[in-house]
Amino acid sequence: MSRISKDQVKHVAHLARLAITEEEAEMFRGQLEDIITAAEQLNEVNTEGVIPTTHVLNMHNVLREDKPTKGLDVKDVLKNAPDHEGGQVRVPSVF
Repeated sequence: MSRISKDQVKHVAHLARLAITEEEAEMFRGQLEDIITAAEQLNEVNTEGVIPTTHVLNMHNVLREDKPTKGLDVKDVLKNAPDHEGGQVRVPSVF
């Protein structure tokens, strides 16, 4: 007996907004059946004592630790601004 029906394939295609023919539904049913069979084989693998992981490689952050530091002085920043007022860079109006 099939674990997935052609009607279920059509329903999933409908949810994905895909238009499929009867022949395509039958083809996808067979392919999904194969995928389910392959996934069920994983249940036969002994995973006792295996630590759960999110990635097969030992990944770690390579960025430096984020430490707050004193920023630039406002006077120094505004030296390069073509126009400023009240400690802020002045830009043309966009409206």
